[in-house]
Amino acid sequence: MPNIKTETHGVSLAIRVVPRASRDELSGVEAGALKVRLTAPPVEGAANQALVKLLAKSLGVAKSKVVLVSGERSRNKRVMVHGLSQDELRRRLGL
Repeated sequence: MPNIKTETHGVSLAIRVVPRASRDELSGVEAGALKVRLTAPPVEGAANQALVKLLAKSLGVAKSKVVLVSGERSRNKRVMVHGLSQDELRRRLGL
């Protein structure tokens, strides 16, 4: 189960990014983090932008509701999703 925390305006969750993958996908849980495979390379924020876009689409929320909180230059990141509860986030991710 990924590390999910309830925050004031939504929930935050731990993400483990694998850049330069063959396709964009959510690929399970690894070491307490949601594993996300992205085709984008980890240069000039391309992988971060791809991550926000993929999470927003997967969760059915606007890209503006998904914010990178920490880990801008790391594979381990924390993302805030505004307007969702923990239960709703888990349901939408199928966890």
